[in-house]
Amino acid sequence: MQADAKIYVAGHRGLVGSAIVRRLEANGYANILSKTHAELDLTDQRAVRAFFQESRPDFVFLAAAKVGGILANNTYPAQFIAENLSIQHNVIDEAWRCGVKRLLFLGSSCIYPRDCPQPIREEYLLTGPLELTNRPYALAKIAGVEMCWAYNRQYGTRYLCAMPTNLYGPDDRYDLQNSHVLPALLQKIDAAKRGNDSEVVVWGTGKPRREFLYSDDAADACVFLMNLQQDGLDTLFAPESCEPPLINIGCGKDQTIAELAELIKDVVGYHGQFRFDVSKPDGTLRKLLDVTRLEGLGWRAKTSLRNGIKLAYADFRARQKSASVLS
Repeated sequence: MQADAKIYVAGHRGLVGSAIVRRLEANGYANILSKTHAELDLTDQRAVRAFFQESRPDFVFLAAAKVGGILANNTYPAQFIAENLSIQHNVIDEAWRCGVKRLLFLGSSCIYPRDCPQPIREEYLLTGPLELTNRPYALAKIAGVEMCWAYNRQYGTRYLCAMPTNLYGPDDRYDLQNSHVLPALLQKIDAAKRGNDSEVVVWGTGKPRREFLYSDDAADACVFLMNLQQDGLDTLFAPESCEPPLINIGCGKDQTIAELAELIKDVVGYHGQFRFDVSKPDGTLRKLLDVTRLEGLGWRAKTSLRNGIKLAYADFRARQKSASVLS
């Protein structure tokens, strides 16, 4: 991407979208396009078409999506599949119509089969059944991968699909009804510390293993991929390729939910106990991404989980203080 390139970040207020904007700005890109949901509803095809025809971006980071944890996915399955399908279709199709040079579609590690071998390689896509607790969301994201691949084959575009592992960091959602496991635990444990509670309830058995990546590291990987020389990803874009243009983004390390809870407890400074509610679902037992492809291109994660949680907790507390001042 040239320094003066017109870059559209869809979902710039979300966890990964805001991190991508920070990374682009830090790298000297000044021509960044962004629209809030109130300014542009990405499920509205006419509105998206008008935006692309007027703005004519050169590059697109498609980080906009309806996201949430197990509870949100179970509660709103129709919205998860319908809204994500609409967003993806509208942005990818209009990007092609307007001649966008490159597009990076952000998916999720939940696109892979529930019981596939670990660590998860890109070629494991569509080799087995999905985890039921987030199947509608996963299917929508798989459709986005297939759409990028189809446009590459038919129209000669170079649209890449990046599948990040579980992300956390600044601008995360701290909503116990809809957030993912790490921010939910961070909020619960902080509340327990401030309330002098003797225990924190954790969903499930605590045995599932999860990989976590700091959002600014994920953004760095996204910008890195968008800036690769053409031959860096030629094999993924070759017309005869039998694999979708898919690449995992992660750190290559995981831990149990129980271990994660203990780490957050240590960072927050909480001295109570955990009670695991085994009546709640665990979800997939393990999801560790194989990042051989990404590391082979020259990128590695920089932020350790402990340091990342410290940064996320500082951001969480700053937002709490700001909210209390405003109220």
